[in-house]
Amino acid sequence: MVQKYQSPVRVYKHPFELVMAYERRFPTCHLIPMFVASDVVDEETSEDGSTHRIERRCALDVDAPRLLKRIAGVDYVYFIQKNTLNRKERTLHIESHNETFSNRVIIHETCCYSVHPENEEWTCFEQTASLDIKSFFGFESTVEKIAMKQYASSIKKGKEIIEFYLKELEDEGIIHVPRWTPSSLPLALPRPTSLSTSPPVLPKLPVSPTVSIPLPADAKDSASQDAKQDSVALQSDSLTEILAGTPEDKLDADYIKRYLGDLTPLQESCLIRLRKWLQETHKGKIPKDEHILRFLRARDFNMDKAREILCQSLTWRKQHQVDYLLETWTSPQVLQDYYTGGWHHHDRDGRPLYILRLGQMDTKGLVRALGEESLLRHVLSINEEGLRRCEENTKVFGRPISCWTCLVDLEGLNMRHLWRPGVKALLRIIEVVEANYPETLGRLLILRAPRVFPVLWTLVSPFIDENTRKKFLIYAGNDYQGPGGLVDYIDKEIIPDFLGGECMCEVPEGGLVPKSMYRTAEELENEDVRLWTETIYQSASIFKGAPHELLIEIIDASSVITWDFDVCKGDVVFNIYHSKRAPQAPRKDPLGAHGITSPGGNNVQLIDKSWTLGQDYSMVESPLTCKEGESVQGSHLTRWPGFYILQWKFHNMPACSATNLPRVDDVLATLQVSSHKCKVMYYTEVLGSEDFRLVTVCVSGCQTHFSSVPHSAQFDVKWAEPVK
Repeated sequence: MVQKYQSPVRVYKHPFELVMAYERRFPTCHLIPMFVASDVVDEETSEDGSTHRIERRCALDVDAPRLLKRIAGVDYVYFIQKNTLNRKERTLHIESHNETFSNRVIIHETCCYSVHPENEEWTCFEQTASLDIKSFFGFESTVEKIAMKQYASSIKKGKEIIEFYLKELEDEGIIHVPRWTPSSLPLALPRPTSLSTSPPVLPKLPVSPTVSIPLPADAKDSASQDAKQDSVALQSDSLTEILAGTPEDKLDADYIKRYLGDLTPLQESCLIRLRKWLQETHKGKIPKDEHILRFLRARDFNMDKAREILCQSLTWRKQHQVDYLLETWTSPQVLQDYYTGGWHHHDRDGRPLYILRLGQMDTKGLVRALGEESLLRHVLSINEEGLRRCEENTKVFGRPISCWTCLVDLEGLNMRHLWRPGVKALLRIIEVVEANYPETLGRLLILRAPRVFPVLWTLVSPFIDENTRKKFLIYAGNDYQGPGGLVDYIDKEIIPDFLGGECMCEVPEGGLVPKSMYRTAEELENEDVRLWTETIYQSASIFKGAPHELLIEIIDASSVITWDFDVCKGDVVFNIYHSKRAPQAPRKDPLGAHGITSPGGNNVQLIDKSWTLGQDYSMVESPLTCKEGESVQGSHLTRWPGFYILQWKFHNMPACSATNLPRVDDVLATLQVSSHKCKVMYYTEVLGSEDFRLVTVCVSGCQTHFSSVPHSAQFDVKWAEPVK
């Protein structure tokens, strides 16, 4: 398995010419004990002195078990490092790869120092790396762990090393280095006297490279790694991709520390790579960095697992328009009067504090009066408000706050609260919140737990994530009033009056919901359906041989068909057809006759099998292949009236030639599409061309409170002759 790493942008608030004190770390650096020696293999300078290229062979003394070194047959690991300094463009590109044991282990690293795009007196640093261990005498896992550990430790020292040499320059009275000009000669910073001794003799290695413990090219670049992170890396062309992006597409290391917290280099890399994947696949809006980070933490920074649950949550948010919940949802008066929960200041860590007097809540009455879905929507609005308050507190307290504290008072809890429909509603709410708001609960304080609480806990705890359960603190009776109790987590001044404090709390006291407000089961069911069908999106299942098709009749030429769809599962091909003939009545889910159903979505075919492409109907847009997880927006300007058919069909993997074996990626992709089924969620609308142009202008700067990257609508039109 290839381990990849991508750093955030690290900023040195010093001019590029001063940061080039980086060169002082050669031939050895006392700050990097494992960096034993380096020897210049090749060096050249352009005629005008603007470009300087140097190639070094670096030796590392890897901190690995002696037995492993003996098996490998070497004492040192050798790397080749190629540096290209462009004084005119003010850039330094560094590429390095392992020479030792390169037939078994492939390590590649690229780094770049460049001028800050907004302040030419600052310098940016970026880095990517990759580690691919093909074989190592059965010690592949051990070698990988050693490599990542060594790489991480040197990355942490990276910035320290640059700062050390900058301080050394300052002590020597060098506070400014003039920029290169065509008439100037190449400038070389004076070597520090402490390291000005003659270069040490490089440990010799047999001509044919033997084995060696694969170590990230960290030591060789350790100073260049000052912005380095803690994993092992990316492909060589990744640097080009990073540099090609706009500054807004990148994450700054200082920003991460200020707004997201202290992350290890590996965690930073996971965040950046997942964020980049979302930008590439979800062409419109993507979640804020704090939200992406929550999903990564929920899956212990396993990027594949985090990506899966995040995409499912984004689809859910989009389908139910959760981004607009705070603006569109108004709590019914029953909830305002009888729902015993509310926000109350913050805890000692600056986290928003939510108080729930569950023991005083008439759960049965609320479920009977409102229904399960209304209660769920209210809880979702509480979570959305919690996200907003976390952002506010982050600004107020000057440190990252990504979760809140919940205080649950159970005084009054009895068997009435174990009413089966009420428990069912509670479990449903827990399930939805766990799936879509991971790592938002920082601490849960349960006070005055009665004897009936273990029964409720037995029912509920299996549905709560293990990491979340570890955040629960349970106090029976008045135990919360003593040492280690409530005052350890909440300032005494804001402890609510009903818990013995002096602070007035505006949380409703609850009470029994009047039975006159109860509604019949039929009324509640209709209300529940109405609430959760308030979505502009529809879902459809696509099977192999059974595409899903949508009919749009156009009366006026020059109308605009717009679409927005997410590929929730599998890969699909999107087509648009035109016909003057109206298709016959749609055939729904023809696979049902064979025992295959399409839960969670419909399946409709409109194009009759007797129709001939080019005679009965024509293709008006080139087919578009869409991968799983992609979000696609587009439009088509119609030229003729008639019937337009939007089609999503199963994407068949291309057949391999007789002489070539199938690629592993293709085989895995085929296996992932279980039962040859795909699923899409879509929305379409027909606009007049003038209206569409107006919408395009208005939408270009829009974004929701949940999203951080706006997407401008595009107006791409393709023409096709109609079928005569």
